[in-house]
Amino acid sequence: MATHSDLANLVWQIADLLRGPYRPPQYERVMLPLVVLRRFDCVLADTKPKVLAEYERRKGGRLTDDALDSTLNKAAGHRFHNRSELDFQKLKGDPDNLNKHLVSYIKGFSANVQRIFEYFEFESEIERMHEAGILYLVISGFCDVDLHPRKVKNQEMGLIFENLIRRFNELANETAGDHFTPREVITLMIDLLLYDADELLSKPGIAMRMLDPACGTGGMLAGAQKYMRDHHDGATLYVYGQDYNKRAFATAASDMLMKEVDHNGGGENVQFGDSFLDDKFAGQTFDYFIANPPFGVDWKRQQKEIVRRHEKAPQEDPWSAGLPRVNDGSLLFLQHMISKFEDVDPKKQKYGSRAAIVFSGSPLFTGGAGGGESEIRRWVIERDLLEAIVALPEQMFYNTGIGTYIWIVTNRKAKDRKGQIQLVDARDTSIPMRRSQGDKRRKIGEGPALEDDRADEPDQIADIVRLYGAFEPGEKSNIFDNADFGYTRVTVERPLRLRYQMTVEDKARLLDAAPHLLDDVQAIDKALGREPQLDWNAAWSDIEKLLKKRGSRWKAPEEKLFRSVFTAKDPTGVAVKRGPGLEADSDLRDFENVPLKEDIDAYFKREVLPHVPDAWMDRAKDKVGYEINFNRHFYKFTPPRKLTEIDADLKKAEDEILRLLREVTK
Repeated sequence: MATHSDLANLVWQIADLLRGPYRPPQYERVMLPLVVLRRFDCVLADTKPKVLAEYERRKGGRLTDDALDSTLNKAAGHRFHNRSELDFQKLKGDPDNLNKHLVSYIKGFSANVQRIFEYFEFESEIERMHEAGILYLVISGFCDVDLHPRKVKNQEMGLIFENLIRRFNELANETAGDHFTPREVITLMIDLLLYDADELLSKPGIAMRMLDPACGTGGMLAGAQKYMRDHHDGATLYVYGQDYNKRAFATAASDMLMKEVDHNGGGENVQFGDSFLDDKFAGQTFDYFIANPPFGVDWKRQQKEIVRRHEKAPQEDPWSAGLPRVNDGSLLFLQHMISKFEDVDPKKQKYGSRAAIVFSGSPLFTGGAGGGESEIRRWVIERDLLEAIVALPEQMFYNTGIGTYIWIVTNRKAKDRKGQIQLVDARDTSIPMRRSQGDKRRKIGEGPALEDDRADEPDQIADIVRLYGAFEPGEKSNIFDNADFGYTRVTVERPLRLRYQMTVEDKARLLDAAPHLLDDVQAIDKALGREPQLDWNAAWSDIEKLLKKRGSRWKAPEEKLFRSVFTAKDPTGVAVKRGPGLEADSDLRDFENVPLKEDIDAYFKREVLPHVPDAWMDRAKDKVGYEINFNRHFYKFTPPRKLTEIDADLKKAEDEILRLLREVTK
């Protein structure tokens, strides 16, 4: 009997027929919809006569639309049906009109399947193949692929489809990363996400719900289901997803419908739409979340709605925390997921929630204290929701070579993890790819090969999970208190020092702006003279007395204009007074990030005053921020080489150059 890999390879061979009219990255536009279509054709074959008979009986009657679909689905024995008299074998009977018959055949499906093919935008591909003269060859090829449930069970069909999704997406390197996550990253995320679930998932009749709000082709949800089959066969995991990419959504929805794992029936567990503007799971909570949201994608289109949500959110709602800068909406997905966390109440069979999400480095440290990103980190960490972050190797994804990080976020931390965050450094835990795929040049070893499309590899996933599970400090793992990542941004001020001097040029400049001050300025010029004065406080006191004597009353803008024209900053001047204190020089203003665990006054005396004795802190401007700097916490100092060693190497290089020159000149 053919294995799922054999059948996937057979489909892969049919794809070669597309070469010419299609580029390899475009193969998935045709092959994935046809795999779905052929599977449905085979699944419905046994009950097709019954469906056609029921349709003839009901046609023109009172039942229409959803009611008719429901009746015919029952006749088919599945959550979908096809009322067309055509099937794959009959389609070959009229090669010249195959394009029209294929469209007619697809329109014979129940509405849930038709909707999937609308999102596949498959009719345009049918016409493209017809015009290229390859449609008949492709359909004939699929007729030889037997996907009947007697030969290919639902789980095996899922494996075939997942295999093809991965391989076709790997061909489309330039766009794959938008909706497809490398297999080993998915496996690692799921292992981390479900690490503590053994006791919970072993409860009799336990059922859990998982959401991926950026599900792409559904690879993460499929991976989670595989994990459950392999480790917790007695538990049930209902998976849900949403995506706004049409073809990616259609692929994920097809996968659910083919494997018949859908909870609601009809493929509704995977929904099409923008998770922020059109949340298909509004008001629902989930036990698990998993996501690889797009990196560095702006959210201008959703800005109005998200800002409104932020402004109306109560303090304990994650949307109240802050908003990231508009050119990178990654953290919005984290807020979206946390807003759907289940409460922890075992008596009501509520066990809290766990989330695994992939981010670039930006959400770790972008945004200063008081900024949107920092406020989101603060909200998450101060509520003790961040359990761990795992740093992945670079060059792991198809469309970017940047470093990435898996965040584990939960409201049900184990007792020994409460109040703490674990950082795991897996940046060096990878092996090179045998063949690069776009920007993906490295992968995390998955262990002994379970499929015949890869060789045996070291089980680096298990190594990383063990580091996480051990929860011990070491070379590749560090444990920190939540407060270790927080700091207070203190504003450090220094006094403004001014030098006063009236000159002919400055005098003319002021009178151009305020000619009505001519008499007063002339009097000041005569009284104070033209010599520079380093004490603006004394100079202005004399000017005020003179103006009072003259009966002149200057308004604040006039005083400001006079000072701006006739003074200049001078570090040797006397500090300018303001009220009971001193006026700060904005050009000398500085900021200190003081760790939350440190006493701010002690820090100021130790780190600031020795260098700028005239400085003071404006504590009214204090802001608390949070950032996570992996490099700082895993930095290894490499001492510079000794000069004698460097000299010796240079001497060797010089000797070698001289030797080569002597050979040339012989």
